[in-house]
Parts: sequence; structure tokens; C-alpha cells
Amino acid sequence: MVSFSCCGARTKKEFGMQESASTLASSEVAANGQRHSAVHEWVESIRLLVNPENVVWITGDEKESSRINAELVEDGTFLPLNEEEYPNCFWSRSNPNDVARVEGRTFICSEQEDQCGPTNNWMEPGAMREKLNGLLKNSMSGKTMYVVPYLMGPEGSPYSKVGFEITDSLYVIANMRIMARIGDVALQHLKEGDTDFVRGVHAVADLDPEERYIAHFPDTCEIISVNTNYGGNALQGKKCFALRIASAQAKKEGWLAEHMLILGVTNPSGKKHYVCAAFPSACGKTNFAMLIPPKGYVDAGWKIETVGDDIAWLNFGDDGRLYAINPENGFFGVAPGTSEQTNPNAIKTLQSNSIFTNTALDLDRMTPWWEGLTEEPPQHVRDWLGNEWSPEVGSKAAHPNSRFTAPAAQCPSISEEFKSPAGVPIDAIIFGGRRATTLPLVFEAKSWQHGTFVGITMASEATAAAVGQVGALKHDPMAMRPFIGYHAGDYFQHWLDIGERGGSKLPKIFHVNWFRKAADGSFLWPGFGENIRVLEWILKRVDGLASGTETPLGIQPKPSEMNTTDLDISDADLEELFSFSRDEWEKEVDSQKEFLATIGAKLPKAIAEEHEMLRSRVRAWGVVE
Repeated sequence: MVSFSCCGARTKKEFGMQESASTLASSEVAANGQRHSAVHEWVESIRLLVNPENVVWITGDEKESSRINAELVEDGTFLPLNEEEYPNCFWSRSNPNDVARVEGRTFICSEQEDQCGPTNNWMEPGAMREKLNGLLKNSMSGKTMYVVPYLMGPEGSPYSKVGFEITDSLYVIANMRIMARIGDVALQHLKEGDTDFVRGVHAVADLDPEERYIAHFPDTCEIISVNTNYGGNALQGKKCFALRIASAQAKKEGWLAEHMLILGVTNPSGKKHYVCAAFPSACGKTNFAMLIPPKGYVDAGWKIETVGDDIAWLNFGDDGRLYAINPENGFFGVAPGTSEQTNPNAIKTLQSNSIFTNTALDLDRMTPWWEGLTEEPPQHVRDWLGNEWSPEVGSKAAHPNSRFTAPAAQCPSISEEFKSPAGVPIDAIIFGGRRATTLPLVFEAKSWQHGTFVGITMASEATAAAVGQVGALKHDPMAMRPFIGYHAGDYFQHWLDIGERGGSKLPKIFHVNWFRKAADGSFLWPGFGENIRVLEWILKRVDGLASGTETPLGIQPKPSEMNTTDLDISDADLEELFSFSRDEWEKEVDSQKEFLATIGAKLPKAIAEEHEMLRSRVRAWGVVE
């Protein structure tokens, strides 16, 4: 017999006691079946397929969270950390074959293949459902099936959306509780009789990497992931819903779902601007979102506030401007390289109520550790594989893509507007990848159309956030290549359409490159908090206070417009940061052409024209070395 409960009233059997009769959940969904009948019908169809022993509705309250964490400790999934240094924090390890996004096993199952496009893997929806149903059939036999209602976006926002994830993983629930607003808050946002919600099913199954699927059905707003229990593969609210499904929704509804941070900048005169920035994973996005200005800027009155570190949903407000909300409720940050020196706000954020996955463990202090956290490793370390470790082993103690899951509300720099239902008005959009050569420190696009081209042709050296060749140069349009939920050509056209609609009220668009290197391999730009100097110039351009200088790429700062006070950088290095090589750019333009050709017939004519105009400007450009 299948028993139904809410996790706030767990069944006796789940706690090792006898349960003689079925119980019905007291959660709002179960208590008001008529109001949410579409949800119940779908949940029942999944129950019949996966055949669980129990069904539990997640309510999202604190007592429920404590019980879930306790059960994860009992079954060995969680290891409690030092309660004095990391209260209510846990260390966890995933299966070694399940450590990052797997783009090769991620599918967009649109009705037609030409709706999917060349940047995605496609399978015909019927064929994929048949495959997945075979994997899901009886996959939860003897287990508990959890139903997790969740809200993406601030409570009460007209831009927020509801999703459900059915899962057999308490680890997923513990992380989803941090990353989204889960439980009854989501149900309250679902209108009576509403069928506009995202349906998600996740099953751990056997963790067979050959049978791992992360499948999206944009036409029906469904997500199914199986044989995985890690990160964006399993936490469906993140990349699966907030980007892949949401981007398809955004195209239909006239908004943008983007892989962008959101930050607020207040200058010494008290004027506040909001900026979105799109960087590929592990390219300093979280550091930038939580930027702490150098002392001279702080003393002068500059202030940075964090609205979001990863995803932005941008909608037109009543005044015709683009407003952004952060659909998430937490941070799923890359641990290696995060330290008091690189991102003190992140360190303060993750020191309570957080989950650490695939980091190393300091056995003496029972605290998480990773490369870059301290100058020297602890004396006694357990690595992410569970083995004793020392530097002599020759491998990393923490996996390069190890993560912390931490509540956004704990961030010292979190903005009051983080929970704003209306979102924040965006003044500038910044694109930027990891480039050792070619790209200058900063330039402004000539127009929205040109800025769209700049974002589309952005390229970056690959990182450890996805399975693949680290360091290889990869074109990553808008930092969205793995996350566009439909044909990339249609996505590019949607950006152009947004430009036609927004006109002069749209944000200015810029490109930055913090990672340019000198001939000896050292970074030319100090980065981190000093990046506010680039932000200062960007916002002067927004306010019409800096004229810049025209280049073939766009508008760059005049030397006198960059604030270098107290900055330890030579004139030669600064000049090299803004230098160009025609030879390098001819190769860059050729590389762009190769990428744009992969988009096929759906490449917008305006983007092809922008590319040809850039080629002409480069050819007419004298060599600048």
C-alpha cells in the first residue's frame, strides 16, 4: 500500500516504526486537490510509473529541513561539519562518475529537430519518453517519492514561476531548499486551476553514466533527469528550468532568461545603477557579483550590492525599461579558488547552513577545504574521493568543480532588492570570457544590435564546470551555449527583437576580459575588487560622463578616463591591456565565421552583416602592437 504524507508529518515507517494505514498530507496541495487538480493528476501518473512505497509532499518548513538533514547524516550522505565554525553545515561526496554537467547527455526534445538547433542534442519527444519511461519504471520501488513544489523568483512577483520536482533523493531536496523557495510558498503562487507550471521528474536510479539523461521538453514544460544526483543535472530549478525551459518560455512571452549575475553599484554621489553580466561558469562571476571595492573606493563612498550571482530573468517594466529578477534563492558556487582574498563575501556566506559537495575535508578541524582556500593545506586531509590525501599524492584534494550551496540571504552584500517583486532596472549588460590574448580589458558595443553580435561571438577558454577539455577555446554565445532551450538562431533573433521593442531605453552593452596575460604568462590586470575601476568607466558611459575613443571593436576608454589611483600596474601593462593585433583579430574573425556557420540558415541576417562589418574594420585597421 502506498502511503501519502507531507514531510512535516513523516510516516512512522520512515523512522523505523510500523505504519498500519495510509495517511494523507496536510500540505496545501493534498488538502486542496480541486484547486491543484492538474498537479495531482500529473503526480499520480508519475507514481504509477515509478511505483514508490511512499509519497511525501515537501512543505519547506525548518523542522522538515532538520529531519531531512538528520536522515542524510544517518545514511552517510552527509557528514556534519564543525558546529562552532560551520553551524548547520554538511560535507558530501557524489559518485565519481557524476561530478559536473554532462552536455553530451543533455537533450532538448522539441517537436521538430529544427526547433532544437546545432548547439543542443535532439531526440524526438516520443522516442525520448519511451526511453525514459523504461528507465523510470519501478525506479522508486521500495523508496519514497518526494514531491517538491518550488518557486523560481521572489514571492509575489508577476515574473516568478512555479515548478515541481518529483525525486527520490533527499540530497536533492536539501540543496533545492537552499537554491529555490520550496513548499507551500510555491503552491500559494499557483492560481486556482492553473496548469502553467513546470513538471520535473528526477530519479537517482543506478547512476549509470551510459544511461544518464537530462531531458527537456520545451513544448510541454517538462524536465526528466535520470541516473544522476549532482548539481544542475539533478537540481532541476537551476539550469534545467531557470535557463533551458525558461529561455523557451521567454521567447514565447517576450522576455529574456539569461545566464547573468545582477549587481547594484552606488557611486559617491548616491546614484545607484544595476548591471547584468554574463560570464561562462568558473570565470569569476560569483566574485564579480560579490565584489568588494578597494579601500580608496570604499572611503570615497562606492558600494556594491548583490542581487544574483548566476541567473537573471529580464522583463519589460511599465516604463519600457528592462527589469531583472534573480529567480534563485541561493548560491551554487565553485569552491576551488574561493578565499578571503578572492571573495570574502562568499566565505562569510557559506559559513553556516550550507552544503559542500566534492570538496576536501580538514580532518583535524572537521571543516571543508579546497585548493586556494589557504596558502598551505591542512595536515590531515580527506580528498573528494574519500581517501587520505597529501600534496605528495599529486592530485587535487578537492574536485575542480566542487561546490558550495549557500543561502543568498546570508551574503553580507545582498541587496534589499533581492526579494523585490518588481526586480531592478538594468543600466548595462556586460559580456566577458576567459581570454589570455586578443580581447582588451573593456569596450562598449556601438548599438544593441552590435552588442547582440558581441555577445553571440563571445568565446572563452573551457573550465571544469562541464565535462570536456579544460583550456580549449569555445564559442559561448551570451554564456548560454549549454543552456539555450531552443534553436540558437531563433535565440539570436529574439535578442534582436527585444532590441526593436526596447529602443533607446535598453541597457548599453559592454565586453570585458579580466584574464589577459603578458608574454611571461602573468595576468596583466589584478582583477577581483579592482574590477570596480572598469565598472566606474562603464557607468560613466551610461551617464554620458566619458567620451571614450572609437576602435574597430567599439568604444574603449581614453587613458585619462581609467582611474588608476593606488593601482599597482605599469603604463606598459595598461597599454597592453588595450592593445590590438590585426593578425590576432583576423584569426578571431575567421573563428567567429566558423562558429556562425554552424548556426545554419537561421542565423539572423543582421548578425551576418555585423560580422562582415567587423571584418572590414579589422582589414582597414593598421597593426597596433
